[in-house]
Amino acid sequence: MEKRPRSFYVLAAFFGLFVLFLYGPTITIGILSFQGEGGGLTFPMRGVSLHWFRDLFQEQAVGDIWGAFRRSLALGLLVMVVTVVVSVMAGLAFRKRFAGSALLFYLAIASLVIPSILISLGVGLIFNQLGLKIHWATSGLGSQLTWTLPFGLLIMFAVFNRFDKSYEEAARDQGATAWQTIRYVVLPIIAPSLLGVALFGFTLSYDEFARTLLTAGSYNTLPLEIFGMTTNVTTPVIYALGTLTTVFSFLIIGAFLFTVWVMAKRRARHGSDAGKGV
Repeated sequence: MEKRPRSFYVLAAFFGLFVLFLYGPTITIGILSFQGEGGGLTFPMRGVSLHWFRDLFQEQAVGDIWGAFRRSLALGLLVMVVTVVVSVMAGLAFRKRFAGSALLFYLAIASLVIPSILISLGVGLIFNQLGLKIHWATSGLGSQLTWTLPFGLLIMFAVFNRFDKSYEEAARDQGATAWQTIRYVVLPIIAPSLLGVALFGFTLSYDEFARTLLTAGSYNTLPLEIFGMTTNVTTPVIYALGTLTTVFSFLIIGAFLFTVWVMAKRRARHGSDAGKGV
């Protein structure tokens, strides 16, 4: 058996420390969420139970956890849909150079380098100056799109830069209109990438704090609610909430990945059937 060089073990140890640093806090919160009924916010644990998960579903003395969850879920879905639609339209538009396209591109991604809290403050000020009500579904939606759209645009630009235009030419040769070509040729081919953009849009919105801080209005989203709970909740119920939200996030990611896998298997099967038909 070939002996591995010492550098291999050094890099393996470094990677292990990186993973521990990345997931250690989440794992710690997950463990502490199973504290016994008399447990506190720190180690050592005083028993093991599901008490704090049960308590989470009881009426809380402070906050509106499940209302905040519903708002974050609704806002995440809104951001996801808008991000996918706008990203696809922009990707199609930027396939051809037009006057000012470079400037428009840099303006679109500029919000990635601007501090998030300044974006939140700016959007809030604009709504105030226009006399519009600050609300999570309007100003909150706008501020979060400044975060999700640049990622969606960059993904779509990368996808269309590698897109084989011969598929579209073949469709047009068969008499397909521009819309039919997009609907029946382009969109099915880029569907896995669209799911990636959708996943980016939803997850970035679901856990966004800074850009929502000054634009959510009177009703908190879940990240804002959790932040508020850290100042007045002194029991492991907040850890139980963190554990459940983490599990929910992983379930969403798993659902998207499973959908991509099913689409890939279906495409492979259709390709195999078409080959047999030839």
